[in-house]
Amino acid sequence: MDEHPSAGPAGEAARPLDRRAELSEFLRSRRARLKPEDVGMPDFGRHRRVPGLRREELAQLAGVSVAYYTRLEQGHGRNVSAEVLDAIARALRLTDAEHNHLTHLAKPKQHKKKQASRPQQVRGSLRQLLDALDGVPAYISGRRSDVLVWNRMAAAVFGDWSELPPQERNWARMAFLKPEYRELFVEWEQKAIDIVCLLRMDAGCHPDDPQLAALVGELSVKSEDFRRLWATHDVKEKSHGVKLLRHPLVGDLALQFESFRLAGDGELALVTYHAEPGSASAEALRLLASWGTDATRAGSSSPR
Repeated sequence: MDEHPSAGPAGEAARPLDRRAELSEFLRSRRARLKPEDVGMPDFGRHRRVPGLRREELAQLAGVSVAYYTRLEQGHGRNVSAEVLDAIARALRLTDAEHNHLTHLAKPKQHKKKQASRPQQVRGSLRQLLDALDGVPAYISGRRSDVLVWNRMAAAVFGDWSELPPQERNWARMAFLKPEYRELFVEWEQKAIDIVCLLRMDAGCHPDDPQLAALVGELSVKSEDFRRLWATHDVKEKSHGVKLLRHPLVGDLALQFESFRLAGDGELALVTYHAEPGSASAEALRLLASWGTDATRAGSSSPR
């Protein structure tokens, strides 16, 4: 199949995401999910005015002063040390992904803005690799959940993204703004959560990215589901698992996916899907592959 040019979502000028607000809300949300008994502290208050741990309780667990932690939770984290962030991460019981997100928010690197604005490019050898994965749906995604390049089988399974304008080749836009993708993903809610978690991680790495700000703004206006999930401030990266699809041409599919961060450009990920050997899903993929170019044309309307 012919490769397609990489492109990121285009958006109107948008104000950058407020890094201080992101840091503040993230810490508040992580603190709110912990109860005193979760961290071995006595709960003396039946009339707690805040959900989860109080600031003074969290500060005690982290070994910092209440005033210091309060300033950090208000978004003033520019001079915070790595040791203090590690202590707060332990106190909040953050996952590795959440810990990294906290570090990006509290200690942003100055070169991130330049990186976020540069075009996303995929090496020619990687495009050739996609075509070589005959029978395996595969694509390469980039920042902001952009779909950059894909192979024939990915088009047959997910729809031919070449029929979409470049700015709409984006998982967030497709999942939240195109009803047909709710029908394609049996567990749509989980797919939506995974997308939002990745966008949150991007926001931590590139808070000054105007295209990301425009994407978040657009989805916040147009999708109530996106607003609900974005407000959780959850971050995680799911590198493998199983996706259940309801394909209109071949029926139900249970596909195992693997996501590989590409060496030399960690913002790009190769995502592949395969079925368990001998399964009905494997036979369905073989059927799609046998249709050749017809499978691509049929795949262009598969979500519908």
